[in-house]
Amino acid sequence: MTTSLSVNINKIATLRNARGENNPDVLKVALDCERFGADGITVHPRPDERHIKRADVYQLRPALRSEFNIEGYPTPEFMDLVLKVKPSQVTLVPDAAEALTSSAGWEVGPNLEFLTSIVNALHDAEIRSSIFVSTDIDNIHLAAKTGTDRIELYTKPYADMFFTNPEMAVSPFVEASRAAHKAGLGVNAGHDLSLQNLRYFAQSLPYLNEVSIGHALVCDALYMGLSETIRSYKDCLAK
Repeated sequence: MTTSLSVNINKIATLRNARGENNPDVLKVALDCERFGADGITVHPRPDERHIKRADVYQLRPALRSEFNIEGYPTPEFMDLVLKVKPSQVTLVPDAAEALTSSAGWEVGPNLEFLTSIVNALHDAEIRSSIFVSTDIDNIHLAAKTGTDRIELYTKPYADMFFTNPEMAVSPFVEASRAAHKAGLGVNAGHDLSLQNLRYFAQSLPYLNEVSIGHALVCDALYMGLSETIRSYKDCLAK
């Protein structure tokens, strides 16, 4: 299985917004990511538009040729946006509006009815759905009951433990990936994946459709350049 690299461009928008102008140009960077080999582009528009703006989403959709993944908490406003734009995939995250970044996956049980209704709405619009979760197997089985197409595994616990015990760090993710595959789910992953830990992660998981990487990739690009950075991340995913 080939694992796709989706580049999260939120940090590009953060840099642009710092000056209130259009430098760097978010659309140009997204198109350059595609040109340099990215398999997809990810954005996470937040209610306060502190990085990606709704206008960016509308501008990106017709221009992109790779997969477009929009992450976010499914508020009515968010759902209105994605149902109009119809990206390739919508990743549902449980973030509060003021959250700095995603810090946990869904507890699916208490939200089963809600998530099922959201997944159904996405499927009616022919949009692939993914639910952001931890490695808890029972929780993954509940995610499958929503009808979602995929899960996205929250990988910060792996990244935090990787340098001290990589085998122990990746073990729960291997089991979660196997359980998800057995339940008929595709497997995505993201959060704090980097050039230091990505290769081991990708080689360890038996079923990994996609990784979404933003912060570390943009930081690396400051030193290596965007083209070389994307090439290096893609190399980590090569089987």
